[in-house]
Amino acid sequence: MDQPTPNVSTTDVDRVIARDFPAAEVSALRAALAAYGTKTWHREPERVRLAALKVAGGNVARLREALVIAGQDFRDVLCAAEYPRYGKEINPSEKNETKRQLVIDDDWRQYREWFEKKNA
Repeated sequence: MDQPTPNVSTTDVDRVIARDFPAAEVSALRAALAAYGTKTWHREPERVRLAALKVAGGNVARLREALVIAGQDFRDVLCAAEYPRYGKEINPSEKNETKRQLVIDDDWRQYREWFEKKNA
């Protein structure tokens, strides 16, 4: 059973920065986010940047922490942003496929709601 993965772009990252952070912070945050993706081991830069923004929840310090974590293992940030319930509630040996699917669906729903949220 595959979990959905978002297909995101630089435009999405820019939109979420502008939506979730004060205008005075946007330039510095774009520069901080741009640092992820510069190393050969960095994977899926736009997806990871957006995940870091989601984990941050509009908090600059949490964004910087998420970027440090992403630089060590990007999967930790992706899991926290895209699969929060799955990472906490589903054991790899889980046999109940209905439960597994319900959690996957809920994680995807909450991600889409966050992603599609309009400016406050």
